[in-house]
Amino acid sequence: MLEAVSELGFEEPSAIQAATIPVALEGHDIVGLSETGSGKTAAFGLPALSQIDFENPVPQLLVICPTRELAVQVCEEISRLGSKLPKLKTVAIYGGAPMDRQFRALRQGTQVIVGTPGRLIDHVERGSLNLDDIKMVILDEADRMLDMGFFDEMQSILRAVPEERQTLFFSATMNRNVEGLIKRFGNEPRTIQIERKTLTVESVEQVAYEVRQRSKTEVLSRILDLEQPRLAIVFCNTKRNVDECTEALLARGYSADRLHGDISQALRERVLRMFREGTVEVLVATDVAARGIDIDDIDVVFNYDLPQDPEDYVHRIGRTGRAGRSGKAVSFIFGRDVFRLQTIERYIRQQITRAPIPSQAEVEGKLASQLIDGVREKLESKAFEDSSADVKQLQEAGFELFDIANTLMAMLREGTSREGEEIIEDRHDSRDRSYERERSPGKDRGDRRKRNERFTAEEGMTRLFLNLGKAQRISPGDIVGMMHNEMALPREALGKITMTPKFTLIEIANDFVETALAEAKKSKLRGKRFVLDYDRSSGAIGEKKERSGKPDSKDRKFSGKKGSKPDRERRGGKTKGRYPRKDN
Repeated sequence: MLEAVSELGFEEPSAIQAATIPVALEGHDIVGLSETGSGKTAAFGLPALSQIDFENPVPQLLVICPTRELAVQVCEEISRLGSKLPKLKTVAIYGGAPMDRQFRALRQGTQVIVGTPGRLIDHVERGSLNLDDIKMVILDEADRMLDMGFFDEMQSILRAVPEERQTLFFSATMNRNVEGLIKRFGNEPRTIQIERKTLTVESVEQVAYEVRQRSKTEVLSRILDLEQPRLAIVFCNTKRNVDECTEALLARGYSADRLHGDISQALRERVLRMFREGTVEVLVATDVAARGIDIDDIDVVFNYDLPQDPEDYVHRIGRTGRAGRSGKAVSFIFGRDVFRLQTIERYIRQQITRAPIPSQAEVEGKLASQLIDGVREKLESKAFEDSSADVKQLQEAGFELFDIANTLMAMLREGTSREGEEIIEDRHDSRDRSYERERSPGKDRGDRRKRNERFTAEEGMTRLFLNLGKAQRISPGDIVGMMHNEMALPREALGKITMTPKFTLIEIANDFVETALAEAKKSKLRGKRFVLDYDRSSGAIGEKKERSGKPDSKDRKFSGKKGSKPDRERRGGKTKGRYPRKDN
């Protein structure tokens, strides 16, 4: 194990590890309280592995986790800590995964079981999991499991394991329910709490921006362009907000994906793997992922929606600033969110900085500076291909060298720039009335007609969205060639192509839309994978309403109940029109 720890790059234990490991090795029950990302897995994993009989292939260590993602990652971490133990076998058991695969792994024999409460109970009741030889039980994120309603399942599991086992309770926070569980199932546990002035990691910079709901995506894009994080997580309170935010980021050309409760387990694992590898740079998620993601390289966490519970805020921003690294937590607030933010500040005993929204000029300036730095670096290192023949050809055509360089720089800047949107700020209104119109009705209807004309495809055509644009050096010719050669679409199937720096809109004949969407999943554009989907801005909602045949509320002549008091008052106390009085 020491050899494995050395290969993993550990030089000295964290505070929770230094305090926990000696006490656990002595056989005491433990209540460990420490902020997330402090190294709790190694704190309980190393002493647990040291007590396992590797010649005996029966479950001896049981780790209970609140979420599937956390169970998988704890299992992987224990496997890494025991990578030099040739006979160690670990199995992760959680809902959403095929039962037959878990049955097979349990029949083959394993010493370490890491799982979620529901699936563990399922295997115990089926007789596929025997807990008679368990020496140590570890409850990771015990408070979270109780919050999720696993109290009965946890009690059933703790009753099923031998009474002489060692029990370790680990949590970032402590509440009355956790105390009751410890008092009932713990054996005079030693409490180990890492003293800290605040509940959040001090290396995480915490900032809040006052922004309306309708402008959140634009502000999020600006901060992503300014910070340019390697990996970022955006937390939303609802699955609908996750879907809408993800689609908006994809439309702007960001490498983003989503994670919430409606996504299948196989897809969740695939998304997390791509996020860990950096293929997906922005992960948009609900709190289902708040405690299940253990990745050290997350630079920024966004609270797209401010959480209702201050504890959720602590666990969300605990995804960054892990293992001693620095990080940043950004929260979007408006109206009543200000009071919730104050509650969070009192809870974490720390001030969250209010900052002005970065302007589009700042973003453009940052992108321009990066472009100049990149060109300067290439020039200094001379790490570029020789294009003197092309430049000479332009010179011979009568163009000056300065004009050629100026034009090329302008083209590069156009490719890396982004089209920002106007951010509406009204700090005097305490409520976020994003649905209200701030222009006159007539002007609004005219603007809406113009927008509908702009985003409506020609008759017989459907507009599709492609998440590549000018910034990826893609041209209309590349798109046409790919659709003809790789997708085998005829020329008459393609219509107007509209390109922006971040994405492209393509009109395709209705008869060939399904073919294009199916072929896109196995095609590449200039060697790059891409997303091709329906364009959500093309007025599909209005068309759906028209097909349904239901009149809009503004077309109804009467509202309210027949003969109601307001209805009579509007008619001067008499019921006229289509609702006659009963005595008539």
